[in-house]
Amino acid sequence: MALVTPLSPEHDLETKELAEFFNETLGFCPNSVLTMQRRPAISKAFINLNKAVMANEGRVTSALKRMIAWVSSNSTGCRYCQAHAIRAAERYGAEQEQLDNIWEYRTHPAFSEAERAALDFSLQASMVPNAVDADIKERLYQHWDEGEIVEMLGVISLFGYLNRWNDSMGTDIEDGAVESGNKYLGKHGYEVGKHDGSQY
Repeated sequence: MALVTPLSPEHDLETKELAEFFNETLGFCPNSVLTMQRRPAISKAFINLNKAVMANEGRVTSALKRMIAWVSSNSTGCRYCQAHAIRAAERYGAEQEQLDNIWEYRTHPAFSEAERAALDFSLQASMVPNAVDADIKERLYQHWDEGEIVEMLGVISLFGYLNRWNDSMGTDIEDGAVESGNKYLGKHGYEVGKHDGSQY
């Protein structure tokens, strides 16, 4: 059971309408959003920010954005968001080799140098204290323009919020996300941890 119980999807109809976005990205409305709607202004603002951050305005693909989210969530240890991010990457057409080898993105040939720079940026930006430095800036500018870097940092920052929300809440993880987590992350010891409904 999570720290705060998710409400029914019918609780706030404006949130429900906005949350249709997640039926495309995940195939279900996440329990995190169903919890946020206890204060509907938060759930609605979050969904609108999510939609803006995940919009594609440059060459940062939907799949790469979700892999950026996975690296960020992996670095902070949020099992809930790791599973959601890898599931969304799959649904948005990430290559099978990338999904199977996301842990080895720095060396695996399925990842380009541009993708490695983006994923390293995610890792360094997610650390506490922050580790973004001149070297990662130089690497980013070799492959990406400033608008694309803003898109990437939007994803990293969004998942900074989600990692704190879901790990603090112990948000119960949905079956579909568990399935994706086990499928792509299980060989590296992925388990749902506090998100199995038994923490609190």
